Amino acid sequence: MDNQFEQLRTLKHNLTRFMMMYKFALEELETKIRILNDEFHSLHEYNPIEHTKSRVKSPESILKKLARKGVGDSLSSIKENIRDIAGLRITCSFTEDIYWISSMLQSQEDITVVEVKDYIKHPKPNGYRSLHLILQVPVFMSDRQELVYVEVQIRTIAMDFWASLEHKIFYKYEGSVPKRLLDELTDAANSAMALDMKMEKLHKEIETIKLTDVSQGAHAPETLLLLNQDITIPQALLKLANSQKW
Repeated sequence: MDNQFEQLRTLKHNLTRFMMMYKFALEELETKIRILNDEFHSLHEYNPIEHTKSRVKSPESILKKLARKGVGDSLSSIKENIRDIAGLRITCSFTEDIYWISSMLQSQEDITVVEVKDYIKHPKPNGYRSLHLILQVPVFMSDRQELVYVEVQIRTIAMDFWASLEHKIFYKYEGSVPKRLLDELTDAANSAMALDMKMEKLHKEIETIKLTDVSQGAHAPETLLLLNQDITIPQALLKLANSQKW
């Protein structure tokens, strides 16, 4: 009896540690995203990230996927064969932002890019569009480092809205969706793509206008004041502390 109790306690410990690894890996990635978010907001006056959403698969979902894949049920087998236990979704304003964020994440030295699936350049037959990355993120536990797989999906607001709607329809019909609705979903995906293209075109036109204004000397009053002064670094820091606009 004592031996069985010890085995159960060890199993619980290992399972808890296993699930915590994915939670910590997501927290690592979310910290990186927050840093990028703050940098763009503070220095570039533009933030490509609208919002993020993360999740760790439930044990029930893991077991169902394990059964579908037909792989071993050891923790090491689960870790290697189910690479979307931890998932992070990043929603952007424009399509070009997707590749921008992807490039910034992939360039981080402590992240290993395992797989890239581009469903934007190569949409699924039903119209689904998104950029999927499988990344390995280092997690530093008390006694060792673990490399944990995280699936990152990066998409625009329009892509995310369509994917959410498609998921709800498939859930309602338990996968057996009438052909008419499937055709309408495909049409909606094409409309979402057209909207993304139009909004990105407008965004680029606005950016061109802003750059033209700057090149012609249309600076904010605070900027003009500073440009006309001989200002030292300490003085600049004081102005920065006293003015959010500067």
